[in-house]
Amino acid sequence: MDSLARARPSVYSGTPGPPLGDQEEEDDDDYFDSESDDPDPDRFVNFSLLSHLAVRLRDKVPRGTHVKSSIPYPRAFTGKDIVSTIQNQIQRELLINHGVSTTDRRAALQVARSLQQQLFFYEVEWGQKLLQDGVEDVYMFLDDLEGNSEAHREREELPTAVITSLTRCYASSCSEDDPCYSFACPRRVTGRIVDLGPVAEPEVHHQTEDWLSTVDPGILHTLPESEVHRQTIIYKTITQEEQYVQDLDTVEALFIRPLLKASPPVMPANKLDEFVEDVFGNILDLRECNRRLVEAMYVRQREQAPIIQRIGDVFLEAAREFRFAYPTYVGHLPLAEKRFKDEIESNADLRLFLEECSRQSKQQEARRLDLKHFLSRPSEHLQKYPIALEAIMKETTEGNPDAYYLAEAIEAIRSLQNVAQLRTFQTAMGKGPTGKWEWHDIVAKDVRESLSKAEAKRQSIIFELIKGEMAYVRDLENIDLIYVQALRESDPPVIGRERLNGFITDVFHNFAELHSHHRKLLDQLHEIQRDEHPLIKSITAPMFDAALNFRDAYMEYIPNYPIAAYRIDDEMANNIDFKTFVDQCIRHPDAHRLDMKSFINRPIPRLLRYELLLKGIMDETPATHEDREAIPQVLEIIKALGKETEPGVQSAKQKVQLWCYNSNLQFKPNESVDMDLLNENRSLIHAGKLLRQPDTGFEWNGWTELFVLLFDNYLVMTKTKEKDGVTKYNVNRRPIPLDLLTLANLTDPPTQRSTSILRLGLGGGNRHVEGGPSPGGGAPDTANDSRLVYPCTIHYNGRLGGLHTLFTESQQARAEWKQKLDEAIGLRKVVQESNKVFELEPLSTDTFLVPSISSAAVPSWNHENSLTGKVTCSVPFTTADGRALVAIGCAEGVWIGFRHDSRSMRRVLHLKMVTQCAMLEDFGMFLVLADKALFAYHIEALVPSSPQSAHTSQTPQRVNGTRDVHFFSVGNQGGRTLVIYMKKKGLDSVFRVLEPVVEKINERSKAPASFTSRFGIRPARSEWFRLYREFFLPSESFDLVFLKAKIAILCTKGFEIMDLTDFKSVTIPLRDDGYERLAKRGESCRPLGMFRVDNEFLLCYDEFGIYVNKHGAPSRNTGTIEWEGTAERVAIHWPYILLFDSRFIEVRHMSTGLLAQIVPGNEIRCIWDGRGTCAPPSIGSESFQQMNLDPRIHCVMAAPEPVQHGAVGRARSVAQHVFELTPTMPLYPPGAPGSPNNSTYFQQQPVSPPQSPNLLPMTSWR
Repeated sequence: MDSLARARPSVYSGTPGPPLGDQEEEDDDDYFDSESDDPDPDRFVNFSLLSHLAVRLRDKVPRGTHVKSSIPYPRAFTGKDIVSTIQNQIQRELLINHGVSTTDRRAALQVARSLQQQLFFYEVEWGQKLLQDGVEDVYMFLDDLEGNSEAHREREELPTAVITSLTRCYASSCSEDDPCYSFACPRRVTGRIVDLGPVAEPEVHHQTEDWLSTVDPGILHTLPESEVHRQTIIYKTITQEEQYVQDLDTVEALFIRPLLKASPPVMPANKLDEFVEDVFGNILDLRECNRRLVEAMYVRQREQAPIIQRIGDVFLEAAREFRFAYPTYVGHLPLAEKRFKDEIESNADLRLFLEECSRQSKQQEARRLDLKHFLSRPSEHLQKYPIALEAIMKETTEGNPDAYYLAEAIEAIRSLQNVAQLRTFQTAMGKGPTGKWEWHDIVAKDVRESLSKAEAKRQSIIFELIKGEMAYVRDLENIDLIYVQALRESDPPVIGRERLNGFITDVFHNFAELHSHHRKLLDQLHEIQRDEHPLIKSITAPMFDAALNFRDAYMEYIPNYPIAAYRIDDEMANNIDFKTFVDQCIRHPDAHRLDMKSFINRPIPRLLRYELLLKGIMDETPATHEDREAIPQVLEIIKALGKETEPGVQSAKQKVQLWCYNSNLQFKPNESVDMDLLNENRSLIHAGKLLRQPDTGFEWNGWTELFVLLFDNYLVMTKTKEKDGVTKYNVNRRPIPLDLLTLANLTDPPTQRSTSILRLGLGGGNRHVEGGPSPGGGAPDTANDSRLVYPCTIHYNGRLGGLHTLFTESQQARAEWKQKLDEAIGLRKVVQESNKVFELEPLSTDTFLVPSISSAAVPSWNHENSLTGKVTCSVPFTTADGRALVAIGCAEGVWIGFRHDSRSMRRVLHLKMVTQCAMLEDFGMFLVLADKALFAYHIEALVPSSPQSAHTSQTPQRVNGTRDVHFFSVGNQGGRTLVIYMKKKGLDSVFRVLEPVVEKINERSKAPASFTSRFGIRPARSEWFRLYREFFLPSESFDLVFLKAKIAILCTKGFEIMDLTDFKSVTIPLRDDGYERLAKRGESCRPLGMFRVDNEFLLCYDEFGIYVNKHGAPSRNTGTIEWEGTAERVAIHWPYILLFDSRFIEVRHMSTGLLAQIVPGNEIRCIWDGRGTCAPPSIGSESFQQMNLDPRIHCVMAAPEPVQHGAVGRARSVAQHVFELTPTMPLYPPGAPGSPNNSTYFQQQPVSPPQSPNLLPMTSWR
């Protein structure tokens, strides 16, 4: 042999002879001692020396009694035992040092044949056949034949040779990582073992010879004809089995391996592995099973040849092994053939590859091999076993024990065929002809006829349940395949990428979770079916387990169905690409012409189907069967699940109804109101028909029928109109927020519905009165329409509000409306109270009083009279010693005190007509605008923080010369602190920009108190401010706002944006062509504020707001945001704006304009909007990062009832309550990153104590 260099044999204990090639080293006997306690017995074994391997083989080969030609041989072994033992010894060496796979047995076979040639062991019949890796031949050691091998070990001669393919390099410097210089170094030639080439195989004669030619004629004459036929059939069966195993070997050698190694590949690598798995399945497992069957046949031939007495037990044992492999393959075969067919049709490279394989096979064999033939070969071969075994049994003589085994084997293989048929049905999952089988199609006729009618029906219903479960699981899988994956992979996208995940979640929800539960249930049902087919005892246990496990998944899925159906309808109505996609999906072969809504509705009727089937099974179940008690428990769980999902379904339907109303509500142009109907918490309280009388006295068209919607936040009056089968709701009046709705009268007596031409006594001049103040007072002229209608009068406390009188057609309907309105208003108050954005924290409740309307004129404030006049302004500040104070200005002066402590308020300035104040904390300066004169005071003079500062001059610095200042504004620009005030000059507005002079301010604050200053006589003039800029605007101005780098002047023209460096300005909003309506509307309204929202600006007027871009053009197609009230002042506390009507405060989201809160009150005014400090809060979204919880807005409102002070006859007065609006939680803009979810709670900030402790100076204003 090429790989084995022979050496002269030598006696184990004698002197070695001259070697040929490398000589083995002489070893002690202890080296071969298998009983050594060495933890690594391979440490001293040289696997390249044949003698070492021979000793290992002798010690480790499994010995046993083997029979050949009916003679038992003890302590014998087969050729396969020898090869396996040698393979086990050298496989680690081959893998680690030579990179050869452990499944390659060729090197071991060569070593075994070398040992055979040196007579280390012998064939028991002393045949000359070359050793094969099989069980056909039996071998023994010579010393085992003589007796105990231990007695002769010293005299034994061991085979000697060097296995060159297993030798290691002799160079000491050679290592695995760094091979030596020699080109022939074994570490450089790692593929030698792999390239051994085909091992010589002996000719196999019995595959082509007839059995008769292999038997001695003398023996044949002694056999009966039936036995000759029997042996011939057995021999042919063995021959067919050999051919079958060769065919399976051909599948691997000719198709699977070349397909995996094809270059270039016929398909992508990930798809290739999947294709091989789908098409070939477990065909190699079948080969191993049949190889073991062939080996068992060979053993039986070896033992009993030439006359085989028994063969049935071999097939019976094979049938047991086949049960784990053949049903799986045969059951999967239809799907494998379909996958093969589909791939062949679509993949030209695969077609060419298979054609080449077929041509190669024709060169090797006479026949041309087709892969499709090989795929169906196992199924056909399995069907031939019963035929062959029946033929053998037919020729078996009576009394032969083999007849029993043959009968059992036939029954076992037929049962196996039934299981394979069942597997085919299960694997089909309802697809193809096999998926349409019914119970009677897969159950033998004799079995069906042996059952009672009730049991047959019971088994049929169980089968129907399992079959239905298969179809259901497949539909759930198709949801993912046909819709979800297709939507995700579509290019161009059917639905925008930004909306796709939300759409899939809304429509398909947790269908994957349902699939997981039902896939597990189906697997359990299939297992029961395979184990107990054709008669299934019970399926209640897996059903009970599944009903408990999938409950939560259904509780989540079923209530989502109305939402899913709505999302599909809405997307189809608005997205033509999606509609086309759904139409294409309907034509998918696995869709069964069902649309998307049918698929997502599939889980709901499935639960009802379980009830019907389980009831049917129970009805046909015997009274003593355990299912009689178990099935009702399962039914109870499923019924309970249906009931528990009803509230969720109703809630979802209401939500969908809201969405429908949201999409079908039609507003008049530029009058739309965002009622936040898509909010998760929104609900519809009531809806129904109401009547309204015409606005004029003439009734040409009769009464108007309205469809009124009562949401939990708005009351909406609409007129319905059908269009293309869809009901549209045209909004008839501005929606009324429930916060501003009151029930005026719902108890008036009914009146007759009039049809006269002229309604007497019912004026229509007031647009806010629907039907007049007294609908029941005027009698109709005619009695043609005697139907009674019942008036319902409500009041809308908004800018466009007033009384609205609507009519119901019955007393019951009016009572229901009253109940629902009361319920909705009460619910709204509770919800708003628990979710309010701001709450009112009193700063002062009993200090500031004004005369009541009923009292006569009273003198100004003095010690005898506590009336302070109207509160006009305020500003909070912190002193140098850390005291948190607030200054409040009113008609009779300025008061300063601790926050939230009315008793601490003290009058510090005796000024008349105070209208505005501000605090420059960095300069220690307090600014006051009183009677159109602007004064500056040292704050230390008003509120001393130390005994030394008590002597600070209290003499104010008058900023302007004459009493003509209308307003002033404080802010930062270009690193400067500026004070800008406006005075009128004719119709123009003149602005003076001043900058504080620190040195002058400190100089005056350090000056000693003089005699004249004590009496308020001004000493030599010392300016605290220097003039920085001066400009005028030819328009009436109302306010001035500091922007980031510019200023905005609020004037009659709108918003004048000006740069102080060059006085260049631009007016927004634009008044160009296309914006005439906005310009006209702006002229009739007063601008109040300008706020930045990301890349937009929100312009606030007294009646409306509008978003514009940086160029002043409207940036949103929603038009204007109409305020509910008439705003007198606007303030910002990011992310909300607050609009102050005299009756309520309107809180809205900055970025959306949505109404967030209504704070009711009486004579409400904003007295501090967050400005008036050195560093006012930013007017834009830049401040949103701070999320400041400190109050930034003050307001004042009249007390609900007048309070009597003093003795009888004293003036009656009304208290003015001063509040700060405190945020109730961190104020995140809607949808901002990091905004808290509903489950997050925030601790409310504590209010300041009456006596504030010493704190560090506040810096949040700077």
